[in-house]
Amino acid sequence: MDIEAQQRKRRDNIISSLNLAIDALNLAGGIVNIVPAKAVFGPASVLLTMIRVGFPPAYVDQLWAKTRLGFED
Repeated sequence: MDIEAQQRKRRDNIISSLNLAIDALNLAGGIVNIVPAKAVFGPASVLLTMIRVGFPPAYVDQLWAKTRLGFED
């Protein structure tokens, strides 16, 4: 498998994970009855959506490589 295909697959996995987390937060926000907890789910979902939309693919690849290899800034 070439590098571009691996990066595309990794990107797709990251986006899929973010979508799953966003859906889980939205579902939890609709189910929970505790007001302070309910107030957290909305902004957390918005933040994950901003991350999903805002990061350029190259940055996601670099971030994945750093966390995978244990490097820090």
